[in-house]
Amino acid sequence: MREVCVIGGNRYFGKRLIARLMAAGDRVTVINRGSSAPPAGTIHLVADRNDGHSLEKALGSRTFDAVVDQVCYTPRQAQIARRVFAGRTRRYVMTSTVEVYEYEDSAALVREDAVDPRTVAIDLALPWDEEKFLDAHYGEGKRQAEAVFAVDPTFPYVAVRVAHVLGGDDDFTGRLDHYAERVRSGEPIAVPAVNHPATYVHVEEIADFLAWVAGAEFTGPVNAASHGVLTTEELCAAVAVHIPNGHTVLQHVEVGEVSPFSFARSYGMDNSRATELGFTFGTAKEWLPIAVAETLGKDS
Repeated sequence: MREVCVIGGNRYFGKRLIARLMAAGDRVTVINRGSSAPPAGTIHLVADRNDGHSLEKALGSRTFDAVVDQVCYTPRQAQIARRVFAGRTRRYVMTSTVEVYEYEDSAALVREDAVDPRTVAIDLALPWDEEKFLDAHYGEGKRQAEAVFAVDPTFPYVAVRVAHVLGGDDDFTGRLDHYAERVRSGEPIAVPAVNHPATYVHVEEIADFLAWVAGAEFTGPVNAASHGVLTTEELCAAVAVHIPNGHTVLQHVEVGEVSPFSFARSYGMDNSRATELGFTFGTAKEWLPIAVAETLGKDS
């Protein structure tokens, strides 16, 4: 029986990850602030992950085969986690994001070495505790968090750079609902003047991947994305199937806010490292209708 710790992870693909670990026979410890109960059968530790003393007190003498950190957003959080879990775990898996590539613009799919965390500057003095700042610097927070783990060559970390996640009837983001509302009303969907496709991953697939990573041996950054890219038009077409008499109107804008899943830069992710390591991803165009039906089934 492996000992696996999950920090956060009470919703969406986090709860699916926990279910997979438990189904595999792992003993799962869930750490959160106590605002919601973890899945039945897990060990629940209440702690503030922003407070190293709180974490240490909750953990006691516990050690783990793997830790999966679902809620590491800043270098400060990463610094606390690296200190507290050093010597406590065989591997530390941080759920990162495609947004670490937010400054890339590449016609080719982006590989992990486009952002090497060992070269990313860390600035702990920035106002990472301010919600507005963190929201506006989401990609930078994740980049610097990765860098904190990477700076210590003795710390066995993996940074899973997750593509845009779709699917599930519990998708809390409202992004597909945004499209459904506009397709239903015929209201224009704002997209960049040059709108690029992106890479995606199904909610069940990313849970599978994280569970697989927890038991693997490699370290460092790894991209997690299904094969192929999706355009805004393809997303809208999949949504429109669920909207009787729906009409899609794309409005290309030079400046201003655009709809979710529309991108002025091309930074879709290359998944060849994960594939070569032994994980088999699906193809986005094949699972897209299923994912949209799961989320918008109520609109059928």
